[in-house]
Amino acid sequence: MAQASRTGAPDDLHFTEAEVQRYSRHILLAEVGGTGQARLRASRVLVVGAGGLGSPLALYLAAAGVGTIGLVDDDVVELSNLQRQIAHSDARIGSSKVASAREAMLALNPGIAVQAHPVRLDAGNVQALVGAYDLVCDGTDNFASRYLVADACVAAGRTLVSASVLRFEGQLATFRPHRGGPCYRCLYPEAPEPGLVPSCAEAGVLGAVTGVMGTLQASEAIKEIVGIGETMAGRLLLWDALSMRFTMIRVPADPHCPLGHARPVTGVP
Repeated sequence: MAQASRTGAPDDLHFTEAEVQRYSRHILLAEVGGTGQARLRASRVLVVGAGGLGSPLALYLAAAGVGTIGLVDDDVVELSNLQRQIAHSDARIGSSKVASAREAMLALNPGIAVQAHPVRLDAGNVQALVGAYDLVCDGTDNFASRYLVADACVAAGRTLVSASVLRFEGQLATFRPHRGGPCYRCLYPEAPEPGLVPSCAEAGVLGAVTGVMGTLQASEAIKEIVGIGETMAGRLLLWDALSMRFTMIRVPADPHCPLGHARPVTGVP
């Protein structure tokens, strides 16, 4: 596997004939090319949550040729998941979600490495998991996990691509305060009171909404790895599927951010 040099450029630009064919549509893009594809191959991305968002996200990262993808989820596949969690199947009901998603990803692209972490994130393991990867994508469905992941990314200096969904709506943002700009707590300093915001299990979600938002996450992660386009850092995208309306909001860094962009992970929202 290609290794990134200190300049951020991959050292190994050699591709097999099969890789050239597999990634030809990427390599044809002037913005990506062989160097960008090599960067994808050399990268390590952690996907937190193998559900509605994590499924399309992980599959598109695998298809794109991200060299090492970590999956974190302690849940098992249930029938009610299959309306939106497209990495899983009826035959794998009862299986670990990370094992199920890994099977789907490797069936799509056997040339990548998928590291399964069938654990629940907590203050004791989150820093080691986040620190082992170059970039983190959060597709969790609860506020405690979102703040845990976001705080760990700040502490480790890792870029975070975050998305969330509920009913017919989605949100997307990238946070990289180590390179300037806001962190997750600059936008949402504290979690809402319990019961104030319903979960998807309580309020429902249109399955395709998770597909759109998870795919947008994959696009932003790929852009961050390759170094192309305009970053979502400092911006929040809101999408309403019922009206098909996208709204972009600027998010400045908060000089009074409760993290101070240097606070250790506590696991407390």
